[in-house]
Amino acid sequence: MARPAARLAGNAPGDFYVDDSCIDCAMCRFLAPQVFGREHARGVSIVAGQPEDDAHKMRAAMALVSCPTSSIGSLEKTSVTGAVRALPEAMADGVHFCGFASEKSYGASSYWIRREGGNVLVDSPRAAKPLMDRIAEGGGVAILFLSHRDDVADHAKYRARFGCERVMHATDAPRHLGMERLVEGREDAFLADDLRIIPVPGHTRGSIALLYKEKFLFTGDHLWGENDASLGASRSVCWYSWAEQIRSMERLLDYSFEWVLPGHGAPLHAPSARAMREKLEALIGRMLGESAHL
Repeated sequence: MARPAARLAGNAPGDFYVDDSCIDCAMCRFLAPQVFGREHARGVSIVAGQPEDDAHKMRAAMALVSCPTSSIGSLEKTSVTGAVRALPEAMADGVHFCGFASEKSYGASSYWIRREGGNVLVDSPRAAKPLMDRIAEGGGVAILFLSHRDDVADHAKYRARFGCERVMHATDAPRHLGMERLVEGREDAFLADDLRIIPVPGHTRGSIALLYKEKFLFTGDHLWGENDASLGASRSVCWYSWAEQIRSMERLLDYSFEWVLPGHGAPLHAPSARAMREKLEALIGRMLGESAHL
């Protein structure tokens, strides 16, 4: 539980607040950007402005229940019943944002795809009973796709609840994780006609992306959206090879997609696949430029 006594000084006066246990995962800023902002000097989230209406209060409550470290509090003990029922939240074409982030994955985002051929969970959210119950109501999980070693969180609990097949790249999957399906090498693989696995080594050696319907690209920590609607990647969180990550980014130019749905960083929706390609080309140019100056 968030502690009023540890409320950060940068919070706007009022009901909602963030305390000093914040790990700056940014989950709250994605869910309720009208309420939460970032205090750059300390590297934490804060309440930049209290909710102005019921809709903003709902978004703030969704951020509260999704915070991986329970760092968000409400002095008035705002009801979160509606917020819990609102997750996972529909985005487009059966793709949902799960919320309920786990501290085990540093607050990474996860996504749930409802599809006729079997539902897919992309990376593991916290094994919160309300979320798992909602997923069960929607048909459960047939496949749990794990983009890389950092965002596995409560994968075993989802396997136990839903009997889902867990999919991960072999180089990122130690034996004790017990994955049912391992991806080998650097060639594409298919989970179904509409589910293509694309190896994208760089952030980790075994990072993989999932392309759904040639429209949605789930990228783990390989690629994300920035606040200015550009695409981003960072050398500072590249654990394997920056040169490999650039090559993996160039490889993505061969595919068509309009959405980038990351584990860390902001989701980004471009108006067309061509517009997304232009954003990707711009990012690659910046990455190559940065490498040239090293």
